[in-house]
Amino acid sequence: MDITSLLKDFAFSQYESSCYLALLTQHPCNGSQLSKVSGIARSRIYDVLRGLTRKGIVFEIEKGLFVPLPFEELKKRLQNQFETNLSLLEKQVSRLNPDTDYEYLLTIRGRKEAIAKAIDIIDSAREEIYLRLFPDSWKRLEKSIRKALKRGVGIRLIGMGEIPQVCDIQVTHPEVASLHAKLGGESIDIIVDRSEALVGIFETGQEMTSPVIWTRNRWFVIANRDSLRHDFYHYFLDKIHDRHETLSGQDETIYNFIKKDDF
Repeated sequence: MDITSLLKDFAFSQYESSCYLALLTQHPCNGSQLSKVSGIARSRIYDVLRGLTRKGIVFEIEKGLFVPLPFEELKKRLQNQFETNLSLLEKQVSRLNPDTDYEYLLTIRGRKEAIAKAIDIIDSAREEIYLRLFPDSWKRLEKSIRKALKRGVGIRLIGMGEIPQVCDIQVTHPEVASLHAKLGGESIDIIVDRSEALVGIFETGQEMTSPVIWTRNRWFVIANRDSLRHDFYHYFLDKIHDRHETLSGQDETIYNFIKKDDF
């Protein structure tokens, strides 16, 4: 997104954005000079300047000579406006007594949007997070997960490939390659505080449009949290039954924890 489009998000018109940005790069300016720098026709430039002057974003320091509000001051003003408007919106919405029992299954499309939502719910976690992640998703979420650990949030992590050991309750899924083939891509499973779930598959070659479900539906959350708990058991069964290995002391600790950690 270019800088002009960003300003338009703050209620600047196309002409106002171009005029202000041009004036930032060259000031003081008269209308004729600014027309050349900004690309705005001379027949329009003075209307634009008058509008920006009324808003306190441009100042006429001498007859026909203009300077911009310094960007740092503009930034403070926009931040204050945003915070004030958000506070007013919050108060108005609270008066409506909105239904907070929001249990729809909502579809988020694409890896970028899904990861953004994943960061959001991980950052909001207070007690626990169950995760099943492939390395690519881990790299995108690592910072938020480590912050959650520092806040004292309990992390229960199933790695779908090579992921560094970051918590006590962590294993690597024993059938990563075959699961990747069966799924047709890389799954992402995150359950936060027994109340919120983000679940889906980034299909190979369609990562930009793959659907991922986000919900607070109680039964969906319970089912998917239990699915992740059972993947820990899968790890133990594979180690004992298929590889004929003995559980380590850490394995025993994880097993006993997961066994007791039902809903």
